[in-house]
Amino acid sequence: MPPTPTTPAATGAAAVTPEHARPRRMVRFNPRSDRFHTLAFHHVEFWCADAASAAGRFAFALGAPLAARSDLSTGNSVHASQLLRSGNLAFLFTAPYANGCDAATASLPSFSADAARQFSADHGLAVRSIALRVADAAEAFRASVDGGARPAFSPVDLGRGFGFAEVELYGDVVLRFVSHPDGRDVPFLPGFEGVSNPDAVDYGLTRFDHVVGNVPELAPAAAYVAGFTGFHEFAEFTTEDVGTAESGLNSMVLANNSEGVLLPLNEPVHGTKRRSQIQTFLEHHGGSGVQHIAVASSDVLRTLREMRARSAMGGFDFLPPPLPKYYEGVRRIAGDVLSEAQIKECQELGVLVDRDDQGVLLQIFTKPVGDRPTLFLEMIQRIGCMEKDELFKSIEDYEKSLEAKQSAAVQGS
Repeated sequence: MPPTPTTPAATGAAAVTPEHARPRRMVRFNPRSDRFHTLAFHHVEFWCADAASAAGRFAFALGAPLAARSDLSTGNSVHASQLLRSGNLAFLFTAPYANGCDAATASLPSFSADAARQFSADHGLAVRSIALRVADAAEAFRASVDGGARPAFSPVDLGRGFGFAEVELYGDVVLRFVSHPDGRDVPFLPGFEGVSNPDAVDYGLTRFDHVVGNVPELAPAAAYVAGFTGFHEFAEFTTEDVGTAESGLNSMVLANNSEGVLLPLNEPVHGTKRRSQIQTFLEHHGGSGVQHIAVASSDVLRTLREMRARSAMGGFDFLPPPLPKYYEGVRRIAGDVLSEAQIKECQELGVLVDRDDQGVLLQIFTKPVGDRPTLFLEMIQRIGCMEKDELFKSIEDYEKSLEAKQSAAVQGS
């Protein structure tokens, strides 16, 4: 679980990620302490100056085609929103229209044009909301506020069984709750119209793995988020684990009961050779915010071939690869899982490789995807263990079985 993108060590002997550093503290205990039922990530929303331009670049770079929209063409005179999808991955890009619009036409009831303009001026292209699919948005909001969350937008019924609410997360980022029944007959949220792209190229991205926030101080931020969500500590890293002679950070990963929603938090560590990369983020971003989004791929090597083929044409560039010596270590730690051909392709593509108790992890970071050095994407694939989708299903089946046994026991008593 890499909390932040870092350049591999100059020697090339090891990548500067917590997996390679073998952190001294890995927390695996799951107290199942959620305050509300969280199912999965629902979407991540960017506020920007022009939704079509931002969405178009991400769609081209990631192989995530336009799937739904809400804008002037659908009767929305407040904001332009474009949704990209790839598997269960959903990126939403939203930009304000001119002043004097009919607020009743907005598909996102919490949207404020003035706030969006100020947000873009303060942060550039950045994440405004991390949306979770929950069993009941109103109940998640109430439980969060009771747990100390600062309310951002009170629960509303969007129609067709959709619930919507928001609480403050960190900085200008909100945690959005979305609830809806299975088998929904809308492409995203009510008010959005579906877009068909039968000829779109799929690069293999499947879902969000984790969304990382940078904050000035870790302890109060983690206590706040854990307090109102009930999420437990999945892992913790210190500057000795992930820092280098040039930069350091402390990080904590919070997870929901199923550990399908992971929210790492980073803080800067001062006194290193160079300024902490987290401090650099905080200064350029203008405070706390989302630093990187990790997305999982069913075949990360194919995904990277597709993405690198488009880098020079407006796609995303990637951080520099490790030196060749690094991959000698890869053969030692993962040679029984990866073939020689796969290891050579990892080297050609600059992919980092690690192994822990959860399997072999392949990962690579983009360079900043906007004008500021503040927002990165991470592509990952885990090999040699149960896939998370399968794991989530097994957990869900177990919970249903347990509930059935408990119900039978109550009826029999």
